[in-house]
Amino acid sequence: MPPEKTDSAPRIWDLPAAFVLLTRLPVPALPEQAFAHPARAVWAYPVVGLSLAVVLCLAGAFCAALGISPAVTAGLMLAGLILLTGAMHEDGLADTADGLWGGQDPARRLEIMKDSRIGAYGVLALIIALGLRWLTWTEASWPAIVIAFVVSRAMMPTLMLALPHARATGLSHSVGTPPLSAVIAALMIGAAIAILLAGGIGLIAFVVSAALTALIGRVAHKKINGQTGDILGATQICTEIAILIVLIS
Repeated sequence: MPPEKTDSAPRIWDLPAAFVLLTRLPVPALPEQAFAHPARAVWAYPVVGLSLAVVLCLAGAFCAALGISPAVTAGLMLAGLILLTGAMHEDGLADTADGLWGGQDPARRLEIMKDSRIGAYGVLALIIALGLRWLTWTEASWPAIVIAFVVSRAMMPTLMLALPHARATGLSHSVGTPPLSAVIAALMIGAAIAILLAGGIGLIAFVVSAALTALIGRVAHKKINGQTGDILGATQICTEIAILIVLIS
């Protein structure tokens, strides 16, 4: 599916529009034109990740200064992230696990993913993901957390461009297909941060996350013939975990 056409409207609104979509952070009231081309704002997704990482790392440093243990600090940071993002990616992971492995055909899988109820696959996926994030955050340095937040959010636009929409409704469909230039910009920001903060191992983490994103995309295409907002959320969490495992190994 070719990228949607966009006009030459100022890109000044892309960043706050991305914050509105991906977080629950207070953002000043924006004009209607700020949301005219939401797909164009995907280049700012890694910038949102960087902002979240800075906030949480500062909170973690404060906890450490108070003498709070690394494990408890990591748990508090994880709780803070969930509050800042409204658990949208966690919800996507649970729905993806339930849908892709709970249905027998694409239509049924999409129906399960849309259902607000959570099943066994979703519960298990959340337990495993939250546990792995907690453990890796306990051991990770602040540069590793920054890289994981930035790169994992830089990966979502690739699936938005590479795969068709699996359904004619939903968050991902409402955002639309991003232009190639915005996707490349997101990837370049992610790669630059990874290399700047961690050098060669950062580049390896970026490549691993890209490979995992491709794998998730292939499974989604096979199971539901495309991508949804749930698939994108699951991609963010899975790649974040993979990046942290690489960086703390």
